[in-house]
Amino acid sequence: MKLRRFWLAAATTVVLCVLTPLAGAALVTTDQAIAGSMADQERARVGAFLERADARERLGALGVDPAAAQERVAGLTDAEVHTLAGKINSLQAGGNLSSNDVIIILLVAILVTLVL
Repeated sequence: MKLRRFWLAAATTVVLCVLTPLAGAALVTTDQAIAGSMADQERARVGAFLERADARERLGALGVDPAAAQERVAGLTDAEVHTLAGKINSLQAGGNLSSNDVIIILLVAILVTLVL
């Protein structure tokens, strides 16, 4: 009987030790707090970009459901959202003109003014 009680007490102790969740506390630095809020802002910026009509049209042309794109953005890590938001900020609004294109446009403009 004593042996049975010992094994019951030992099993109970093991179960309680294994199932007890460990709590951990740590200080949150200012950089970590700022990074968290920046990630939220960048995630909102990417979401707003995907809600634009021209972006929805382009996604539809590529065969991507805009709602599915929003879900995928929600699943991105903070680093991936940061990279994507950086690419959105660096996009050119008027297109992609190279220096050769600008020179050709200037030459055409000069020729038109000389002819007229």
